[in-house]
Amino acid sequence: MEAVKAEAWEGAAVAQDLLALGYGGVPGAASRGASCPDFRGLCVRLAAELGTLGALEQQREAGAEVLSAGDGPGAEEDFLRQLGSLLRELHCPDRALCGGDGAAALREPGAGLRLLRFLCSELQATRLLCLRSLLDPSPRPPLGEGVVEGAGMVQELDLTLQALGLPRPAPGTPASQLLQELHAKISELQPSLPPGSLQPLLSCSLDAPRWEALESLSQSLRDQYRCRRCLLLKRLDLTTSAFHWSDRAEAQGEAMRAVLIPIREVLTPESDISIAHVLAARADLSCLVPATSVAVRRGTCCAINKVLMGNVPDRGGRPNELEPPMPTWRSRREDGGPQCWGRKKKKKKK
Repeated sequence: MEAVKAEAWEGAAVAQDLLALGYGGVPGAASRGASCPDFRGLCVRLAAELGTLGALEQQREAGAEVLSAGDGPGAEEDFLRQLGSLLRELHCPDRALCGGDGAAALREPGAGLRLLRFLCSELQATRLLCLRSLLDPSPRPPLGEGVVEGAGMVQELDLTLQALGLPRPAPGTPASQLLQELHAKISELQPSLPPGSLQPLLSCSLDAPRWEALESLSQSLRDQYRCRRCLLLKRLDLTTSAFHWSDRAEAQGEAMRAVLIPIREVLTPESDISIAHVLAARADLSCLVPATSVAVRRGTCCAINKVLMGNVPDRGGRPNELEPPMPTWRSRREDGGPQCWGRKKKKKKK
C-alpha cells in the first residue's frame, strides 16, 4: 500500500515538472519503461533540449543525437545503450539506472518515473544556468581553463592550495581529481592537529524552525553591517576629497585619483559574510586573543608603528579640567556717564 502511494506521489511530481517545462503530462505507459515508444520519445525530447542548451559534451562534439527512440526490433537495446552513456555523462546519482543491466532496472516499479524526474531536474537546472548567462553577459570560462584570477571561488581554492602546500592544478584538471587530492592531503595532516581543533562552533542540530531563525538573524546582521559600511565609506569619501582642497594637490590630482579610484570601487556596502561562514567556523574562532599580545603583534607590527608623532595643538574637549571664570572688577566709565545698577522698570501699557 505504501509503495502504491509513493509511486502515485512520484507520478504527480513528475507530471508537475513536465507541465512546468512545457512537455504536457506523463504518458500512460511510463510504467512500462523503455519498452514503451511514448516513454522513449519523451526521454529523447528531454535529452535533445539538454544537448541544445549545451549540457552535453557528446552532442556538442559529435553533432549527433544523444538518444534515439526508433521503432524497429532493436530500438529498445539501442535506446538503453545510449541512455547509459547519457546518464553517466550527467552524473546521475541513481546507480541502478546507470549500471550495465539498465533494461532490468527500468522494468522495476517506479524506475521510469525516477528517470523522468532526473531528466526534468537536469533540464530545469540547465535552463536556469542559461538564463543566468543571458542576464550576466560577463564571460564564464570552464573550470580549470583560463579562469579569472579575481573570481571568488578560484581565489579561495588558490588560498587553500597554498595553505596545504599543494601546487596549482594544470589547466583542464577535472574537479573530481582536485577534490580527491585535497581530501587526501587534509586526511594526511589531520592527525598532526591538536585534539579538538576541528570542532564546529555551531554544534547544535538545525531543524526547519532553527534554520528560519538563523536566516532571520543573518539578514538582520547584514542590514546592520550594510548601514555601518555605508557610514564608513561616506567618511572615507569625505576624507579623500579633503586631500584635493589644498593648492599643492592641484598638480597631483589626476595621480591621486588614479590610485584611489581602483581601491574605492572594490569597497561595497554589501557584506560577503553568509550562513556558510557560520557553518564552516570552528570552535577556536570564539577564543578572544588580546590585540597587544606577542603572538598577535608578530603579524600586525610594521614600520609605521615606530614613527612618533610630533607636537600637535591642544584641541581641548576636557571641560572637567577647566575652572569657572572669576568675575573681574571694572572701574567706572571714564566719560562719567550714569550707570544703572538696578533693573529697568517695565513701562506700563496704556
